[in-house]
Amino acid sequence: MKFPPAIANLAWAAASWPAHDRFLRALKQPAETQLALLQRLVGRHADCRYGREHAFSTVRSYEEFARCAPLVDYENLEPYIECIRRGEGKVLTADPVQRLVPTSGSGGARKLIPFTAGLQRDFDRALGPWISDLFLQQPRLTCGPAYWSITPAVPQPAEEQSAVSIGFDDDSRYLGGVRQRLVESILAAPPALRLVSDIETFRYLTLLCLLRRRDLALISVWHPSFLTLLLETLPRNWDEWLDDIRAGRCKRCNDLPAPIQQALRFGPLPGRAKELRRADPHRPESLWPALQLISCWRDGHAEFAADELQRRFPNTVIQPKGLLATEAFVTIPFAGRHPVAVRSHFLEFIDETGARRLVHQLREGECYDVVVTTSGGLWRYRLRDLVKVTGYVERTPSLRFLGKSNNVSDRFGEKLSETFVAESIREITAALPNPPCFAMLAPGEDELGWRYTLYLEGATRFDLAGPLDQALRRNPHYAWCRDLGQLLAPRLVLLAAGEGYKSYVARELKHGRRLGEIKPTPLSTRPGWSDWFRCAPPAARSHHVSGCD
Repeated sequence: MKFPPAIANLAWAAASWPAHDRFLRALKQPAETQLALLQRLVGRHADCRYGREHAFSTVRSYEEFARCAPLVDYENLEPYIECIRRGEGKVLTADPVQRLVPTSGSGGARKLIPFTAGLQRDFDRALGPWISDLFLQQPRLTCGPAYWSITPAVPQPAEEQSAVSIGFDDDSRYLGGVRQRLVESILAAPPALRLVSDIETFRYLTLLCLLRRRDLALISVWHPSFLTLLLETLPRNWDEWLDDIRAGRCKRCNDLPAPIQQALRFGPLPGRAKELRRADPHRPESLWPALQLISCWRDGHAEFAADELQRRFPNTVIQPKGLLATEAFVTIPFAGRHPVAVRSHFLEFIDETGARRLVHQLREGECYDVVVTTSGGLWRYRLRDLVKVTGYVERTPSLRFLGKSNNVSDRFGEKLSETFVAESIREITAALPNPPCFAMLAPGEDELGWRYTLYLEGATRFDLAGPLDQALRRNPHYAWCRDLGQLLAPRLVLLAAGEGYKSYVARELKHGRRLGEIKPTPLSTRPGWSDWFRCAPPAARSHHVSGCD
């Protein structure tokens, strides 16, 4: 049963309020909340294979838990997950594994994350406070529909053999039950769009759905460039969209599967088409006068693209998402900050000396590596996300995501980390009139030898290769490699407007990654980007500025 958006939004807000109230109380006592959560997790899953192997039944304190269970990466848990895939029960958790959800790490290798009813409850304890706070801060969001980004299908080379289903048919299943049905009632674009594998068709149909909704109130995407790439197609197909909206049809649906055609059966909207004909497709904010908020990544290297999105929507609130991953919810947007999701998972933090810290022991201004323990069977799992404490909500730290702590380029011992590279790029581009929408450093080899290249979207009359070299030389390992001649002077490559992230996404998709899991990065350890951009469509071709010793 479908509900009008206002009724569905109010019902969702009401259903989320108890979690909001409990989260608010937990923020005042993070130490007690986290310890109780750890005891519940260890007790609940002590009889699974992993729990027996690590003597969970003997654990009575955090110190005993840390002694019994080692810090792990995905590779340590992969043999257990393979057993789950073959159909074995009670491996990492006492709960049945409902699905194995694909995601990818900074190196691009796929990971399969167990999804259980317990993990869904973990997520609910974070989603509830976020959603209720969202409606409290922006009450007019309840009046209209929302667009929650849908990940299009990526063709798989072969059918996978697994006793447990892999992936979600519909991203809204993360919510489950009544919440899932409520969310489906407020969606401006139907979940069936996930079945569209052709990216250009997917973008056209998505915008067709959004342009029909004058009352669109909320847009939620992951990387902000996901939205800007959608918007850049507006002038190109503008007349076709207006014709489809006026006539209540979708000419491009004729060759698509029946579920998509069924989901995209519209009635004619001649009034909306007439209104849009007077609008300017180059000014997207004018197309949706009721739009209140855009939720997207804004931390780490997404900052450049989020600033560009803000320029396109100068009067719309851009809310930075929390640190949300397939594996866990680390922080959520709440009360104007991003406090730790203390009711969802048990969290540990590794400081710069390698010492372990709990939530209540974090200090403002310091940086930490995140470790999570979840109901889905990730025990002391290193997310490899680097965060900085920026303040507090009650007694709970608010965190800012800085980058991946394990994304390091080390061809000759230069040891360039993602966070250091991001800081260097921000430093050398700070004086530019318009910050770049896309900036990525990557190693590569030419006829003279190895060097790093900064791929930058946005014209500039400044030669940034010299300042980049100086900034990177603050890393003594890089400076040593430069002085030895192992690395040549870096080079700057300017990319055509709108083509940086687009070409980056295209290459990642070619390597089998899904659109929703492609994350921004200031540093790619993969060579070959110059060849890739050179092979991109003519509008995306780059030209070299500066750069030889």
